[in-house]
Amino acid sequence: MNQIVSNLLVYGKLPEDSILWQLSDICMRLKDGSQDRDVLRTRVFGQVKNLLSVSTDYAFDKNLWQNYLTFLLITSENPFSLVCEKVGAQDGTVNIFVKHDLEMFRQLFHYDFSWMEEALSIDCFYHLTHYKAIRKKELMYNRNVSEKVRALSEKLAEAEDAEAFFFHVTGFYRDYGVGMFGLNKAFRIAGNEDGTVRFLPINNMDAVMLDDLIGYELQKKKLVDNTRAFVEGRAANNVLLFGDSGTGKSTSIKAIVNQFYPDGLRMIEIYKHQFKDLSAIIAQVKNRNYRFIIYMDDLSFEEFEIEYKFLKAVIEGGVETKPDNVLIYATSNRRHLIKETSRDRDDMEHGEDMHRSDTMEEKLSLVNRFGLTIYYAKPDKSGFNAMAVELARRAGITPEEMSDEEIGYEANRFEMRGGGLSGRTAQQFVNHLVAVKR
Repeated sequence: MNQIVSNLLVYGKLPEDSILWQLSDICMRLKDGSQDRDVLRTRVFGQVKNLLSVSTDYAFDKNLWQNYLTFLLITSENPFSLVCEKVGAQDGTVNIFVKHDLEMFRQLFHYDFSWMEEALSIDCFYHLTHYKAIRKKELMYNRNVSEKVRALSEKLAEAEDAEAFFFHVTGFYRDYGVGMFGLNKAFRIAGNEDGTVRFLPINNMDAVMLDDLIGYELQKKKLVDNTRAFVEGRAANNVLLFGDSGTGKSTSIKAIVNQFYPDGLRMIEIYKHQFKDLSAIIAQVKNRNYRFIIYMDDLSFEEFEIEYKFLKAVIEGGVETKPDNVLIYATSNRRHLIKETSRDRDDMEHGEDMHRSDTMEEKLSLVNRFGLTIYYAKPDKSGFNAMAVELARRAGITPEEMSDEEIGYEANRFEMRGGGLSGRTAQQFVNHLVAVKR
């Protein structure tokens, strides 16, 4: 195995703690006798545990070794794979090196571990390559990634030569992209010591769709129209969704990502304390073949907070223009985002019947950086009752069990305990109703 791995060129940059690199090193040391067999056996068990951990995270099945190698191929961000993501495979000299690497991977796909198992008196790899996963839906943490990896793995296992391997791998890059952006819908970020950021996949994002949100048809249409223009490469605006709590603002953002994910839309969620990293985030995604929504939930600033300055700088552009594949979508309960105080008026200028406050102008100007503002108002009593009825019917409460009037009456009693008239309260009421009825 070490001879195969050491021959990798384009795909050869493997971390020393990776499963493939570690197993390659174990094979080399087992053959040359440079490490005690008990130590090597312990090292093998450690890598088997790591492989099982990865396989559990992504619900791999049947041949975990081949699934893992496939996962390496589709998450390897190198110059070749990134070009394929944008324009597909092209004729070029680099293809010679890539096909050489893919032939190495094809050999790894069918690597015979029996000699290692016999030498170390273990039988791990037979079971790993004939694996039967527990088929429980709740254990599949990222179904989207799992299905893609397993489907490609089966194709690669049947590939007869490097040409077939090349065809399937580059086709995947073209259709889905490469790396975590190609496999996941949404991300959070974590900072690195060198000033860069890491993207952490959000594997449990709600599978909500816009039709799940009752009412707000005009608001949803504005959001869909703007997002569709964005993913189609046309002019689109940054969006601020503001209004009362529990009216579906955050749900709308999640739903829009779910709807346009097949069109290359991805979401990056950030928090106020991370606004200083906005430039680093944009720098890492601006050349990718995806459209990114940078999402800020419940956005608002107190008078002493200055993070909004980072946001303004990114939106309006400094020396470097914001790339066309990035938009900012934010939700807030405040129309003006930044709390105003009487002190903001202390610098008021008066002259020729004109009144101007620099502090107020600066604070109010942040909202103006969002080209599209969409208002989500709380429903009135009849609208709230209609929401409760519709949600109850969707949850399986039949008219025979409860009439519309009965649902409305109980929903109003529930709302009076707290929560206010909102879609969130209506959903909480229906959850309570289903629990009681069932």
